[in-house]
Amino acid sequence: MAIIIDLDVQLAERNLSVGEFAAAVGITPANIAVLKNGRAKAVRFTTLDAICRTLGCQPGDVLRWVPDDETP
Repeated sequence: MAIIIDLDVQLAERNLSVGEFAAAVGITPANIAVLKNGRAKAVRFTTLDAICRTLGCQPGDVLRWVPDDETP
């Protein structure tokens, strides 16, 4: 099972830097990088809520599931 976090796509569509986004969400730029690079093992619902609130999107716009044989 692979969950892909498309945060970089959302940030690019909105012309947001990691620093601006991190400040708006209330987490560190380092934690945003962990999410963007696919190294996160978990995401708190409060963090996901803040991400969606900041981006004005749904969780499915940020997270997607890809079968193991299709994982990049």
